[in-house]
Amino acid sequence: MRDLPIALLRTFMVVAGTLNLTVAANQLNKAPSTISMQLNRLEDLVANPLMERGQHGVRLTATGIQLKHHAQQLLNLHDQIVGSFQNIDIAGQVRLGTHDQYASRTLTPLLKAFILSYPEAQLEVFCDHRPYHLTDMLEQGKIDIALVEMPANSGGGLRLRRDELVWVRAKDHNVHQQAVLPLAVFDEGCYHRNYARKALEQSARPYRIAFTSQSRAGVLAAVRAGIGVAIIPRHTLEDDLVVIEQELPALAETEITMFTASRVNEATRRLALTIEESPLFNNS
Repeated sequence: MRDLPIALLRTFMVVAGTLNLTVAANQLNKAPSTISMQLNRLEDLVANPLMERGQHGVRLTATGIQLKHHAQQLLNLHDQIVGSFQNIDIAGQVRLGTHDQYASRTLTPLLKAFILSYPEAQLEVFCDHRPYHLTDMLEQGKIDIALVEMPANSGGGLRLRRDELVWVRAKDHNVHQQAVLPLAVFDEGCYHRNYARKALEQSARPYRIAFTSQSRAGVLAAVRAGIGVAIIPRHTLEDDLVVIEQELPALAETEITMFTASRVNEATRRLALTIEESPLFNNS
């Protein structure tokens, strides 16, 4: 049995997670042809097909599913070993404040890699749907990094990625066609809620608040149940949700923005740099 290069396994895991070569290529900052070549090489090494490529993406074979499980364990152990030797002197408290739409989705692999690479760092994550509450915590010295969603072109912080807000509904619920539009929204203080109300009022579309939550999971659970429509950044769209493109008024653009305290330790600087350089947050 020939050795499996770590670089090939990392590429495979991104493709296995996205099931789309183009999306994976964008995340890895590589050409789709390069991704295909790496996958072909990995398949040659394991002597079995790992994926079935089709018009609408890729699907893992039984071998691919098995490799995905083992590869994740191997990469975790590899990163932990490397981190324990390379970064053993980088320690200290790292306090990150962010919206749970990032903490529960986009940030997950990044934070996992950070923990494995810097085992002596003490990571603490605070989630809140109110961006100004998190920036206030930063100014008060309660957190070191605030990764938040800000209005486009509003200034302040390091702008990482521009995105657009979109209306979403469940695939099997046409609640957006009701005479009075039911909304599933975050509690007061969230830009999504404010933008939605402003857009609907300007277009004279009747609406009502049907569901309120402080978490993305709660809001989207209400959407999936057909209780109402929600507003999310397009890049966080999930497969079982449908974007409402025409029937509702357009929403504002936003920017993922990182604020960092003026005086932080080396571990915090490493996390800030990791976020800044990650293709998950940078679409420039």
